[in-house]
Amino acid sequence: MKKLTYIRVGTCYYKLVQLPTISGDFNEVLVPWSLETLRNDHGKAYVGKIRKYDGFTCIPSHLDFKQEVFGFYNTYAPLPHTPTNGSIDYSLRFVNHIFGNQFELGLDYLQLLYLKPIQILPILCLVSKERVTGKTTFLKWLKAIFDNNLTYLTNDNFSSQFNADWANKLLICIDEVLFNKEELTERIKYLSTTDYNKMEAKGKDKRELEFFGKFILCSNNEDNFIKIDSDETRFWVLKIPSLKTEETQFLEHLKKEIPAFLFYLQHRELDTAHKTRMWFTPEQIRTNALQNLMRNNRNRVEKELASMLLSAMETFDLEEVNLCPMDALQILNHTRVRTDLTQLRQILKNDWKLKNQDNSRTYQKMVMWQNGLAPIPGKGRYYTIEKSFLLGNFEDLENDETMQKWCVL
Repeated sequence: MKKLTYIRVGTCYYKLVQLPTISGDFNEVLVPWSLETLRNDHGKAYVGKIRKYDGFTCIPSHLDFKQEVFGFYNTYAPLPHTPTNGSIDYSLRFVNHIFGNQFELGLDYLQLLYLKPIQILPILCLVSKERVTGKTTFLKWLKAIFDNNLTYLTNDNFSSQFNADWANKLLICIDEVLFNKEELTERIKYLSTTDYNKMEAKGKDKRELEFFGKFILCSNNEDNFIKIDSDETRFWVLKIPSLKTEETQFLEHLKKEIPAFLFYLQHRELDTAHKTRMWFTPEQIRTNALQNLMRNNRNRVEKELASMLLSAMETFDLEEVNLCPMDALQILNHTRVRTDLTQLRQILKNDWKLKNQDNSRTYQKMVMWQNGLAPIPGKGRYYTIEKSFLLGNFEDLENDETMQKWCVL
């Protein structure tokens, strides 16, 4: 269906204009237009011929897009490319560079974006301390594929209460991410799995709408660009290696292959099955980069306690130690770390997922003396902490020099 130059939505008039871009392409946007201007430009009779809609809706579809849905104007943007069979060598090379040994999962992710735009997907995070990795090129490539259905945000944009410019987009990409507030993490976690969201624009009332957006975060900070806990399953974190050779025309090659790549995605068989609400299982998207992020998000009390317990285990050749919260407090009181019993119980029970003894029992508890840690007989409802658990969750502490200072002389 050929689009009209003007439309009326509800009681308001709009003009469909082609906004030129720096790249030489055009983005179609709706511009409010007054009835008086329409009459002056085209005459009174023309106004009656303008296509009328009852309101706006946003129904994402790439294979069967409809501009009008039951009398409503669909604000989702049709893709500018028609799938055609052809070479996709550059595209597959690039997907392999970004996703590495998760190449098939990466293709599934892109295929689901194209074939099933309303499917909930993990929060994709591309991180690397190195330069010239292709993170920004990946976002530009997706922008070329999904056109006006992708938008870029900054940290400030995302934290703002006004979200009308991105609330109905398929992809929300945030570059140079640094979310140092827990409420921002909770917000993006909520939005990544919800079906509805409140859209708010300046000077207008909030209104509820269906939400199908997927988030892609990019950061040069591999260790703590966002605050997440050790049980998080919604983040897919990939460490992107630097490119061996920088090809200045690589993005142009990728753009030329978009019709062929869409054809490939349309006919490719998915490698994974739909097993969770985010399609992929936590085990499938667990990476070393994610584990590194989790370790570095642990607070200083956790790290110091784990370091000292590992030190004691190494000194006395133990595979596990028994510990009560009061023991941990006595140990940490000899350091510069300040804590209390409430926080220590929280760490042992909720963060480390340990269960204490049902009844008070005798055990060998660790006590801090002048020369370091040493075990003595004790009694209490202790927690058992295994060395394998500490090494698995605090691997970077195994060879930490700070461990050695607490070893018994």
